[in-house]
Amino acid sequence: MTRLTLALCLTVVLTLPALAQKSDTDKPLDVRSSIGDLHVGKDADAQKAGLPLYPGARPKHEDDNEPLNFAVLTESMGLKLVVSKYESDDAPAKVIGFYRDKLKKYGKVLECHSQKHGGAVEVHDDNKDSKGSKELKCDDNSGPVTELKVGTEDNQHVVAIEPGDKGKGSSFAIVYVYSRGKQGDI
Repeated sequence: MTRLTLALCLTVVLTLPALAQKSDTDKPLDVRSSIGDLHVGKDADAQKAGLPLYPGARPKHEDDNEPLNFAVLTESMGLKLVVSKYESDDAPAKVIGFYRDKLKKYGKVLECHSQKHGGAVEVHDDNKDSKGSKELKCDDNSGPVTELKVGTEDNQHVVAIEPGDKGKGSSFAIVYVYSRGKQGDI
């Protein structure tokens, strides 16, 4: 299964740049076949990541980092990744408070600090839940970006909040990752 997962991921990674350039519209790509289903689109948002949007927040589009809604589902494995970025006129502390409360429905919320979005997540083999998935941990816990994390390695929600440009407001990214190794819904 590891080779199949690696092959699928490699195929998708190599295909994404071509898909991004294939049309001027932002229509998602959906492929359904007898061996699996694929969805790739810029249709990511907070709701697709299982969270409400912070009141008054607006999408933050960057030339090299558009929203991503990606899912691949086969009989032997599945992966879903949702990434979207936003900005708000409110201070980071208000956004942090809002998402800390909203993430509680998924479990214990970790507050980590990193130098940039996407800071390291350390996974320990001795911290497994009843399904065998590994708990999330903070790694290097210093820096201006606050990352709120909840879930396990196989099913995680992350909201990374940092001060906005020129010290005004805040910007934040919402990430949802779900993976499985056997048949089931994504």
